[in-house]
Amino acid sequence: MLGANVCWGLMSPVAKLVFASGVIAPIIMVDFRIAGAALLFWITSLFTPHEHVPPLDKLRLFGAGMIGILLNQGCFIIGVSYTSPGEASLVTTTMPMWVMLLAWLFLKEPITLKKAGGIALGAAGAIILVLGGAGSIAGGDNPALGDFIVLMAQLSYALYLTIYRNFIKKYSLVTLMKWMFLSASIVGIPSTIGYVRATDWGAISVSEWIGIGYVVFFATYIAYICIMIGQKNLRPTIVGMYNYVQPIVATIVGISLGMDHFTIMKAIAVVLIFSGVYLVTVSKAAPSDNASHTK
Repeated sequence: MLGANVCWGLMSPVAKLVFASGVIAPIIMVDFRIAGAALLFWITSLFTPHEHVPPLDKLRLFGAGMIGILLNQGCFIIGVSYTSPGEASLVTTTMPMWVMLLAWLFLKEPITLKKAGGIALGAAGAIILVLGGAGSIAGGDNPALGDFIVLMAQLSYALYLTIYRNFIKKYSLVTLMKWMFLSASIVGIPSTIGYVRATDWGAISVSEWIGIGYVVFFATYIAYICIMIGQKNLRPTIVGMYNYVQPIVATIVGISLGMDHFTIMKAIAVVLIFSGVYLVTVSKAAPSDNASHTK
């Protein structure tokens, strides 16, 4: 779990560095991520037990790929291009709260006083972070917009977990990921063909290719494998707590590279978000803490 969350924490500043030259558009990074992960998980499936997936379930996995992969990862990568790595990672910590809220709306699961308090604190922190993003020196064109788009990424994945909550338990992670990433690639890549043609592929530097490789291999493929192993050996509450590693890593790296800075308002937002997520996570009736582990 530590390895997975360190990988995700590093992804924001690494992606930010790749975008710095302006050669690689954020949408192209999304293409690399979904297509690269699809290829790697399909190769991995050749060495794992085969699971038959009937046509109806493939259709369901297609829908899951749209919400849980394409929309989630697309919004996250695009959002990072507008905001700072630290703020993007901080917004991701709100995931358990959105899952809790959507489970109440769609599944009619009760929200305790502790959950409600956690959701209120976390939402307040997210609002402060987004509104305060206008003063960021992260190099993004619109930090407030970036924070909002990253928040949409968390909401989309929370919606995926709510709608497909029972279904995703039916298959192994490799089977789920290979079909979901394939579905996202089939829909996502053709819609970005204009960006693919407009990209000056010869102008991509070695360091940028390394950054792209990191996002695809470590921050996507390896991170998902680490999550699969970690979930089998740790309680859900502990799994959720490891999510706090992401903003710590992203902020430290971002500050050290001059892409981010820490303000009083951001400190207040951090305290509110972490307190809110903690209250939701430790609530006895919490539906699942696993919601906090994917980007």
